[in-house]
Amino acid sequence: MEYVLSCNALCKSYRRFQALDHLSMHVPKGSIYGFVGKNGAGKTTLIRLICGLQAPSSGEYQLYGHSHNDGQIALARRQMGAVVETPSIYGHLSATDNLKEQYRVLGIPETNTIPELLDLVGLGDTGKKKAKNFSLGMRQRLGIAIALAGSPDFLVLDEPINGLDPQGIIEVRELILKLNREHHITVLISSHILDELSKLATHYGFIDHGRMIKEISAPALEASCRKCVVVEVSDIRALCRVLDKTNFEYCVQNDNTADIYSKVNITKLVMALAEENCEILSVKERDESLESYYVNLVGGESHA
Repeated sequence: MEYVLSCNALCKSYRRFQALDHLSMHVPKGSIYGFVGKNGAGKTTLIRLICGLQAPSSGEYQLYGHSHNDGQIALARRQMGAVVETPSIYGHLSATDNLKEQYRVLGIPETNTIPELLDLVGLGDTGKKKAKNFSLGMRQRLGIAIALAGSPDFLVLDEPINGLDPQGIIEVRELILKLNREHHITVLISSHILDELSKLATHYGFIDHGRMIKEISAPALEASCRKCVVVEVSDIRALCRVLDKTNFEYCVQNDNTADIYSKVNITKLVMALAEENCEILSVKERDESLESYYVNLVGGESHA
């Protein structure tokens, strides 16, 4: 398999804080790679490294087969566009003038492709309207347009739907899918909004405390997300004691609820809990969500 980005034992330290801890990662060409982790897990640090904004403490990453220590890495980065944290936009300029400025920075003399690029991101009708008057979703799409100015093959988006309203989320989602499917752009999306990622990603990488916990394709992840029985009880500790005796795999979700990943005989469970003076408040079946899969993966309060 051909990889646009690969990382091997990549580390980044800030004094005593280890932001990336021997991270290994593989982004297949043509994929939409969901880079999943909670805030502070190391997602933005990784993106800043591959964009050349910071240098790794140790380890290696490769873009299009070129190591970050390779003299050709600057050329490889020209095939990449990125929106890191918040889009770099001049609020006093229109969408067109923002793109003209980016073309100037990139040394692109011809600006006749700007209208086509604005149409692509859904901003073709904004005219002379200043970017400071755009909605958050429009600013995000302008940021993506700026990242696309150099016609990259690889687009890196750091939390692209953070703070967007439902309509803004749909617009950004449809744009990402269009760029991937029609323009064959590989996309790396850093996000902690797992439900939205599940509508986009073809591959996932789960990061926690700077380490890659698991990389998995979307079909394999779907197969791994199993059905479970959700049990709500009056005493979660009593439920844990009973389940531990049965060797059932389960995950505690809150003070009253646990997910059980085994076929459960409810009558026997009720009787066992009664001996512990614990009452079942509700029982329902549910497919395991991406969120609960992630919680199980990074530790949480899970038991196997």
